[in-house]
Amino acid sequence: MVRLFWHCVPSLPPPFSHLSENMSALSRFSTVLRKVCTTISTRNLATSGANTKPAVNEALWGLGRLNHVAVVTPDIQAARTMYKEVFGATVSEVVPLPEHGVYTVFVELPNTKIELLHPLGEKSPVQAFLDKNKSGGMHHLCIEVDDIEAAIAELKKRNVRILGNGKTKIGAHGLPVVFLHPKDCGGVLIELELAHK
Repeated sequence: MVRLFWHCVPSLPPPFSHLSENMSALSRFSTVLRKVCTTISTRNLATSGANTKPAVNEALWGLGRLNHVAVVTPDIQAARTMYKEVFGATVSEVVPLPEHGVYTVFVELPNTKIELLHPLGEKSPVQAFLDKNKSGGMHHLCIEVDDIEAAIAELKKRNVRILGNGKTKIGAHGLPVVFLHPKDCGGVLIELELAHK
């Protein structure tokens, strides 16, 4: 592609004449890079039968789509009304989830959802967040996985802590979920949810 482009522009005006040398160097680099990639690919094929530890992209599980972004709000009815009447979104009713200590509302978007959260009960896991952030704010990301048990096992091997007892719970969508410690995930609380099949 580099060579094809360069043949289409055989000469450049003085302000761009230095690009000729750069494009030539880039073409040489591209040739070397192809040779290196070919060598690596050949070696990988030759050793494919060896007992080697799987790379991340060869794991028995994989990340799927972003299921939702969760937002804690001090007034879930007001937040629900805003998304429904101001933004014109399709929103669910307020649903209590006592086993998780929250009220939830889901806001439907074309490519994902927003989950509105409000504390339910004295021991709600989002109460401390709301105490620190009086106006509310983003709480966590939920990402689907195709095999949640395999994900838990692999993440534990990689020293990523699973919150709670380390086992799945049934989440707001009726599917198994777990939460990963934010200190092990770049400061972000991540929820993994088994993808609906």
